[in-house]
Amino acid sequence: MKNNILAGLTVGIVALPLSMALAIATGVPPQLGLYTAIIAGIIAALFGSSKINISGPTAAFVVILIPIVQEFGVSGLLICGLLSGIILILIGVLKLGTLIELIPYPVTVGFTSGIAVVIATFQIKDFFGLTIENFNGHYLEKIYLIFSSFHTFKTQEFAVGLFTLFLLILWQKTKSKIPAALIALSFSTIIVAFINIYIPHVEIATIASTFQYQIGELQGNGIPPIPLQFELPWKYLNTQEINLDLLYKLLPHSIAIAILGALESLLCAVISDGMTGNKTDPNKELIGQGITNIIVPFFGGIPATAAIARTVVNIKSGATSIVSSIIHSLFILVSIMFLAPYLSYLPMASLSALLFIVAWNMSEVKHFINILKIAPKNDIYVLLTCFILTVLLDMQIAVAVGIGLASILFIKRTIDLYSIELVNTKLSIHPDIPEDISIYDINGPMFFGAAQNALKTLLNTKENTSVVILNMQNVSMIDMTAMVALKSIVNTFESKNKKLIFSGLNKRIIKKLIKANFEFDDNNLKKFDNLEDSINYSKSII
Repeated sequence: MKNNILAGLTVGIVALPLSMALAIATGVPPQLGLYTAIIAGIIAALFGSSKINISGPTAAFVVILIPIVQEFGVSGLLICGLLSGIILILIGVLKLGTLIELIPYPVTVGFTSGIAVVIATFQIKDFFGLTIENFNGHYLEKIYLIFSSFHTFKTQEFAVGLFTLFLLILWQKTKSKIPAALIALSFSTIIVAFINIYIPHVEIATIASTFQYQIGELQGNGIPPIPLQFELPWKYLNTQEINLDLLYKLLPHSIAIAILGALESLLCAVISDGMTGNKTDPNKELIGQGITNIIVPFFGGIPATAAIARTVVNIKSGATSIVSSIIHSLFILVSIMFLAPYLSYLPMASLSALLFIVAWNMSEVKHFINILKIAPKNDIYVLLTCFILTVLLDMQIAVAVGIGLASILFIKRTIDLYSIELVNTKLSIHPDIPEDISIYDINGPMFFGAAQNALKTLLNTKENTSVVILNMQNVSMIDMTAMVALKSIVNTFESKNKKLIFSGLNKRIIKKLIKANFEFDDNNLKKFDNLEDSINYSKSII
């Protein structure tokens, strides 16, 4: 119990500033990130499969949440989170969790690296203290705004960001158990608070100077010093806007959030299972994340998923049960209630420095370069396509196109495994095969990609061939397209009075063919368990 409490406190210290930084990066007030960490840390631990994963806002979500906030506002984002929770539960209930894990590695690395680049780019504004009135638009538009605003560069903001970044990197190298974020942000906050209070005409941006809140009659700057408030996710929408048309517009965003949340959660589970020897049920884990994302919006929280970095910290700190995740949530809750005024002194440049580190850690630079060096060209094309689309266009497009390309490549490679070959002269057991018997060896799965190849080959058999034997011992599966192709071959051979014999079919394929009205008792269509019997029968009838 003691180890779990200490682990929870350690993770809480890491999650506290990170949750605020991720909320700010998304375009919402920092307290929404804290609310997310509080609720997700408890609910996901209670209902999910993994008992040591830490859930909350993550950097992976930032890229897909920013355009939602810009177009639909905070309520639109909360509704998307709610819908994504429903989708996650459906994925888990339908036991599709294992399918999510099948997304190819180049796709995952491509969009993860792309997300890291986008997050790092967007931190330049606060890190250099640039003044940009309307920091909206696509990636290239924001790049233009950043470069065109560099004349507003503030030396003091840059110095604070650089100091924080230096401490974060330096402290990590000490291998100390004290989180680097605690040391770096504490020092930078104290220094900035002193400068803002005691040095005239110098104003360094902080959470308090950047964000204001109004909850009922309570209003102020920074983070509201009150516990979570229950509210409807669509609270800030006009009643005229709540309709099917709005939900239809939000649905694609919600699906993207659900897919990315599922990927992140299951990847986190794989990593934590590898470190602890536990076995996470992927479908139960997704149901837990779904329940979490349904509840979180009712307390103002943004979409959540299992966070890999915080989970690793949790495990290394000695966590063994859900107690650590709950303690981490309670620590953040207590911090809001009693330390909100002090948290509001956190410099914006320091939070940007923290996100630079987060972006670097999730950038997968080593894996990205390794794929470029050793992977087949097609995998490299998939990687670069996902990366470029994530950065320049949209992560939803990147994932959809990446999975589509990977699926096409998978089909192509599966087709390459398929072969059909005339083996009359290669059979040592029967060197004296008559010329009017043709034996074809078929290997690999017969599906829509390979069916046409088989059809063309068999229809081009010699005119003097009276019997064709298909050795299908190494055919593992057959789909509808292949069955239609085979049916066409059967009909063609029947019209030419040629006999077709299937050899070595497994029981599952036989059942499929019989269900598709293949009449094996017919004089022109037979099946045998092995090639030896097929050849002996063929010799006996010619």
